[in-house]
Amino acid sequence: QVHLAESGGGSVQSGGSLRLSCEASGYDYTCMAWFRQAPGKEREGVAAIYSDGSTAYADSVKGRFTVSRDNAKNTLYLQMSSLKPEDTDMYYCAAGPFYSSYYAVSDFDTWGQGTQVTGSS
Repeated sequence: QVHLAESGGGSVQSGGSLRLSCEASGYDYTCMAWFRQAPGKEREGVAAIYSDGSTAYADSVKGRFTVSRDNAKNTLYLQMSSLKPEDTDMYYCAAGPFYSSYYAVSDFDTWGQGTQVTGSS
């Protein structure tokens, strides 16, 4: 059974750091990504990592967030630093085929339930 489970969300002050994790099971995903969504807004891509280790980031998080994966543990990570209040969102882990783009929700066919990140000023 294909399954993604996020963890690591919480509250953090501006400038702080947080690491999200996403444990994957049931499939060896080619592309894994993080999305985020605020209430009433569209889900937006944050970062993606591919099986060859290449990564892609949204401009809003470049230099602050780092996506990585531990293939032995089937786990995806998102290290978030220099957090801002506008980073407050529900963060979702997603998995998809090799051609998936970090910004394209429709490219991804498997999703986790989400983990809440709340930044405060």
